[in-house]
Formats: sequence, C-alpha cells, structure tokens
Amino acid sequence: SSRRRHTRCSRDWSSDVCSSDLFRDGDIVICTYAKSGTTWMQQIVGQLIFAGANDVNVGALSPWLDYRLLPTEILDGLASQTHRRFVKSHLPADALVISPKAKYLYIGRDGRDTAWSLHNHYANFSEDRRLAINEAPGLVGPPLPPCTVDVLQFYRTWFAENGKPYWPFFENIRSWWRLRDLPNVMLINFSELKADLPGMIRKIAGFLDIDIDEGAFPRMVEHCSFEYMRDHGELVLARGGASFRGGGKTFMHKGVNGRWRDALTAHEVAAYEEKAVAELGAECAAWLAGGELGVRAK
Repeated sequence: SSRRRHTRCSRDWSSDVCSSDLFRDGDIVICTYAKSGTTWMQQIVGQLIFAGANDVNVGALSPWLDYRLLPTEILDGLASQTHRRFVKSHLPADALVISPKAKYLYIGRDGRDTAWSLHNHYANFSEDRRLAINEAPGLVGPPLPPCTVDVLQFYRTWFAENGKPYWPFFENIRSWWRLRDLPNVMLINFSELKADLPGMIRKIAGFLDIDIDEGAFPRMVEHCSFEYMRDHGELVLARGGASFRGGGKTFMHKGVNGRWRDALTAHEVAAYEEKAVAELGAECAAWLAGGELGVRAK
C-alpha cells in the first residue's frame, strides 16, 4: 500500500509488529475498536474456512496481531500455518498495513453499546492479567487500574475523556470509514449480524471468495450463535477465556444492543449523537448507529 502508516502504541497494543512482508495472499484481518463483534467475526471466518467443523480452535488459530504481550511463539505459529490465515486487530487503520494481499473486515458498533460491553470486559478482567499488562516492560501511558465503577459511571468517563481508560473511539471508526471504498475492505455493522446472521455469513463468504458447503451451512450458523460461542469458550477465546473471571461465559456476556436506553438521560443521548455527527459526519454516524451503509465497498 502507498498509504503512510503511523507507528502507534497504547497500553494494550502496538503497531510495531505490522510490516508489509507480514501478510501473504489470502490473509483475512478482522478489525474493530473493541467489543464490537471481533470474536464473533473470528468465529464466522473460522467456520467459513473450515466448513463448519466442530473443533475449530479460533482462540489458538486467530491471534490478536498487535497485542503488546503477544508471545513470540504465537507469531511463529502463525507463520507456520498452511490454511488460510485470519487474525484480529484493534489498530486504527492508519497504524495497520493495508496490504493488497489481504482482505479486511471492519465491524462497527454504536459507541454506547460498545461502552456497555467494554465495562463488562473491564469489570471481569482477571487480576493476574491486569497486572501482567501493567508490569510488562514498555508500558505506554498509565497502568490500567482495577474497575471500581458501575457501567453508567464508566460510560460517562469513557465518553467525556476520549475512551478512558481504553482508547479513542471515534478516531478508530473514522480511520476505517475512510477506507470503505477499497475493494479489499468490507464494513459491517454489529446490528446487521444480529438481524440476519445467515444472510451476513453468506455476504462475508462472498467478499472472501469462499464457496459455502450448503450441507454444512446450518451447522456453521449454529456454531456462530451467541449460545454456542458462550458454551464453547475453550475453543472460541484466546487462552480459553482464562483472562476473565468466569471464562467464556463472562466474556460472552449479553451480545445485545440498547442496554443504555433506560440508563442515559435524554441530554446524554443527545450529547452522544451530536458528538458522533461532529466526529464522523452524518453518513458515518448513521451507519454506526445501525444503518446499512458501507456493507460492501463498491
């Protein structure tokens, strides 16, 4: 790609691992801000690649490419894979190599739903893993403190302070929206996956040039259901969900939208919507809120 890539780091991720020679023909990169359907999309892609197999260990096969604590052996294992590779990233688009060899799936989700899900993630993060991140060499920014606030307090800080204690939200969305017309980038909204999972699996397969085995398709859809993934955290999640108290059943908490509706005031709802338009523009803000723009680059 001729795009200029910016080196970016946070407490959790680093773009240092990314280089143009990292990717091979056919690679699939699943990208999100976080808590926007990343693991769900990894499961969908894994099921498409392996034709609905029962034992696809997505947590082991599909690493978080830019995770700051990613063990070297994980990258070595990725290099030795002979099947079509699929990885995940939480980087903004301008910090990730956009290779013509790879295809990129970006999932967007309304920021209020994202924040509600992120609070569950944060509140149930294991103390051992939190300390491992904070104590590893090369920490960027402040350490992650324990979660001591309820979801409403968390959202108010996250919204007012540009994603604190995690990462800037609107910047991530905006960076990928700019690439929506690239032929190897597909933008998907979390709400679309919720509304029509079988139909979206077919659209994703078309974008990835994967022929669906119709005999296996019902099994693939079942394996991509929230209930199946929640019950099989040992296969779906990295480290089998060991980074979270309660494992996969904690990580796969609700998978629903709109929990903020009875919690935020009318003023807070309006403030979010005004900021979304100011940060993203009206078209992107409408898509992020659940619209169908950008389902497939034209």
